[in-house]
Amino acid sequence: MAAAAAVAWLAQPQAHAQTFPDKPVRVIVPFAPGNTLDASLRQVAEVFQRNTGQPLIVDNKPGGAGIVAAQAVAQAPADGYTLLLANTSMLTINPHTFSKLPYDAEKSFRPVTNFLGASMVFAVNAANVPPNTLAEFIAWAKPQGDKVSYASFTAGNSSHFAGVILNKRAGLNMVHVPFNGTPPAVQNLVGGQVHGAFLPLLAVKPHLESGKVKVLAVTSPQRSPLMPGVPTFTEQGIAEMEIYIWSSIVAPAGTPDAAIAKLNADFGAALRSAEIRDKWRAVDFEPIPTTPEEAARFAREESKRWAEAVRISGFKATE
Repeated sequence: MAAAAAVAWLAQPQAHAQTFPDKPVRVIVPFAPGNTLDASLRQVAEVFQRNTGQPLIVDNKPGGAGIVAAQAVAQAPADGYTLLLANTSMLTINPHTFSKLPYDAEKSFRPVTNFLGASMVFAVNAANVPPNTLAEFIAWAKPQGDKVSYASFTAGNSSHFAGVILNKRAGLNMVHVPFNGTPPAVQNLVGGQVHGAFLPLLAVKPHLESGKVKVLAVTSPQRSPLMPGVPTFTEQGIAEMEIYIWSSIVAPAGTPDAAIAKLNADFGAALRSAEIRDKWRAVDFEPIPTTPEEAARFAREESKRWAEAVRISGFKATE
């Protein structure tokens, strides 16, 4: 009888993997409906449901730099049915800018997979900034010190700290000007209130085409097919500027291995589908499915990079 019980116990993970999920899976999103990540997840949800027969329910919990959403998932049952769509800031920047968080970015969660990556660009105002290349910009900006400014779409995120890293790598002293969202940052760049900005590629593209801005570099490892004429930072000799706006799917710590493996397979199948790939690449998004181990390693590396940028900047979030 003991042997039979042991066999039954050992079979449970396999049985769980075969039947999971047997009810809807909820994904908590730290943004309001209509945000680009929210919309991208809803596209994946359609494929997920076709493949698994179970709905992927999008639960929007915006606010607090993603802390509200992250805390909700950290405290959720660790059964694989509540997940978090986490962005760059929540797991790899917030731990270095907030003195206290209601979750541990590494210990409170188990990675399922990386999800989406997108390029940023360094764009400058065409009327106020004469240089046409990154090298020319550095030569132009360096002697001006803090008279040169750059915008981000919010303080304390990757668009802010990208400028910190560029300052360090290129010997510049650009002043950071944060805005509350991408639209006002773009508006002030186009209007000439700031000299440059780190922004999503698609937000800048119409103004590049109209001649109001110039794009000097992309932060992705390769050139974007939507801006093939714009070189990467690496091509232009500036190291450590490969900066993705990325997101990942994570589960509460303690979620069973079998559930993590099945979720990884189901999300991976959706992210590798031609449907998602083609939709996303048309708007400069890249599906980035990974193993859970690869996602964990990537997050640790990103956290180390942003810790250094935060230290250099001296930035601390207002709590």
